[in-house]
Amino acid sequence: MASVTILDHPLLQHKLSILRDRHTGSKEFRELISEIAMFECYEATRDLPLVETTVETPICEAKTKVIAGRKLAFVPILRAGLGMVEGVLRMVPAAKVGHIGLYRDPKTLKPVEYYSKLPSDIEEREVIVLDPMLATGGSGSDAVTIIKRSHPKRIKFMCILAAPEGVRAFTAAHPDVPLYCAAVDQCLNDHGYIVPGLGDAGDRIFGTL
Repeated sequence: MASVTILDHPLLQHKLSILRDRHTGSKEFRELISEIAMFECYEATRDLPLVETTVETPICEAKTKVIAGRKLAFVPILRAGLGMVEGVLRMVPAAKVGHIGLYRDPKTLKPVEYYSKLPSDIEEREVIVLDPMLATGGSGSDAVTIIKRSHPKRIKFMCILAAPEGVRAFTAAHPDVPLYCAAVDQCLNDHGYIVPGLGDAGDRIFGTL
């Protein structure tokens, strides 16, 4: 079964509380999404390999460590995943960014693919998929399935909130893909929204409520 990491850092949990508040405006909401993505990226890249190097400090020569050349790609699921891109790129500016477009059919609640553009050297990269919400798990699972066709070195999935139903569906579909989130909420309601959740992340990021 896939590993599920719930980040319980006090600063992250504080920001998540503000994110949930219905009175938080789009500008602050976008900033919080980006900041939380930075926290999660820090944890999701914890296992990057290091190699020793030598640098000249103002005092003397020092042996230090740098990331061992592993290439990363971030792939947001459109459109809400775009809100996480700025934060993760602050952490890994050299990473490439792909995009996957999925929308949820309002009747069946199943994801429908409408766009996919990945880096040309995706098979040489470790991919981190970005989406603020893992509700039914359908979009996340389908996005990973699409990416697997291009045979990247490894895939991880980062969301901010997840529903238990989504976690079960995602880990069953992709037991080899580690999952990172800030909280697993109570359940899904009849409309497929996470409870208590934070509403529609895409609408709140882009002000289209």
